[in-house]
Amino acid sequence: MTAAAPSTATTSNVWRRVAAVRTPDGAELHATIDGSGDAPVTLVLAHGWTLAQAAWDDVADLLAPRIASGDLRLVRYDQRGHGRSTWGSAPDVAPISIDQLGHDLGEVLDQLAPAGPVVLGGHSMGGMTIMCLAAARPQLFGDRVRGVALVSTSAGDLNPEPRNRAEKIRQRLTPGALTVALAGARAIERIRRLLPPGHPRHQKMVRDLLYGADASEEMVLAGAEIMHASTVRAFTVFLPALGEHDKRQELAALTNVPVEILVGDSDKLTPKRHSRQMADVLPDAVLHVVERTGHMLTQERPRLVTDAIERLLAAAAADRAAA
Repeated sequence: MTAAAPSTATTSNVWRRVAAVRTPDGAELHATIDGSGDAPVTLVLAHGWTLAQAAWDDVADLLAPRIASGDLRLVRYDQRGHGRSTWGSAPDVAPISIDQLGHDLGEVLDQLAPAGPVVLGGHSMGGMTIMCLAAARPQLFGDRVRGVALVSTSAGDLNPEPRNRAEKIRQRLTPGALTVALAGARAIERIRRLLPPGHPRHQKMVRDLLYGADASEEMVLAGAEIMHASTVRAFTVFLPALGEHDKRQELAALTNVPVEILVGDSDKLTPKRHSRQMADVLPDAVLHVVERTGHMLTQERPRLVTDAIERLLAAAAADRAAA
């Protein structure tokens, strides 16, 4: 079920409306839809942990001419418990999982893009969300879903358990990249409760964990403000879910569509080995390792991300024209 506000034209002549996607367990997912309902292709973008749909703003701005021309319809939404979306009953009855987010994405497609070709883009936890949808509803991929962009994300092994005493000792002495990153994320969570996003110490923590060498102060501040608006509950509830996420053996549906994988060479949260692992099991995927870039590729290199998405959109439109 969708509750929509009246459509309005933005200053760039892109028609926009907002909608609430209601899930079976009672969550309401806040979505923003730009563009005409009869556009030939719909792009659905899913954001990462402790972020919101605003993390895709730079990419959306670059896509605005396509939307204004009627060639594209864009759907962005806040993951449950993030942004303006509610939690539903799941955290009260069972631990939340990334699989649940995959089901949520399915509801977004069913309610907001029920017909026509779709391209999916996911950043970080948003990419994991797409993998969970592919595992749960593989029939969508190659039929409704015609392309996937996986940005700064992972199929699993994010927080591996040590298998023996030697590995336990090694993990304590030389913790893996995500262990370090999660420790840093916890520090950011503590500091953000005490200091505003504009404080130099706050920004230094965010920059060190999430951004590459070329990130501007404006980028870091924008990202810090998005994360600061997230709740402590979103941080704590989703943290174990990320560690449990594992779809390394369940990516088969993604072999049915073009896939573009992008990762920064200095990404600390989902290091480039995770993207290479995905590329190894998706032999037709295109892997981009971006220099001097961290985890926030959608902000740091929006043109590169947009170019990858536009290649997927062009392929999806060509498939539709040939059908």
